[in-house]
Amino acid sequence: MTSEGAGPGAPTAPPGAERLLRHLLDRGVDTCFTNPGTSEMHFVAALDRVAGMRSVLCLFEGVATGAADGYGRMAEQPAACLLHLGPGLGNGLANLHNARRAHTPLLCLVGDHARAHRPLDAPLTSDIEGLARPVSTLVVSPQDPAQLLAHRGAVGVG
Repeated sequence: MTSEGAGPGAPTAPPGAERLLRHLLDRGVDTCFTNPGTSEMHFVAALDRVAGMRSVLCLFEGVATGAADGYGRMAEQPAACLLHLGPGLGNGLANLHNARRAHTPLLCLVGDHARAHRPLDAPLTSDIEGLARPVSTLVVSPQDPAQLLAHRGAVGVG
């Protein structure tokens, strides 16, 4: 999909999503395997607007994480995956475990509920950091885009 094909009413990406994508591209991450949900739509919209990032839509989180692991191993360059909330991360944990054990260069982005919605304990609310920690070398939960890009090592792949 191109930005021309996004159509009226498509979400407009905040500067943070585009800045993150450019940051990843600057560090050699040019492929992102995605299984997004509604909380990741700003990032998905930015994928259409930022040239150079190849987005591969996957129909299951296990496919997205397995493909990112396989890509990282075969291409010997970092890959990214985008997952929907904690349950999406949970569906990809086995492949992320394998990627960590193989030292695959992989960055996993996991969407979360809007901060204002967290006290409502929506059905898909979960402890994303707690789920991610055992299969990650670094877990960062920034509260704004500046925090993510300022955190040393959070997206310092490549």
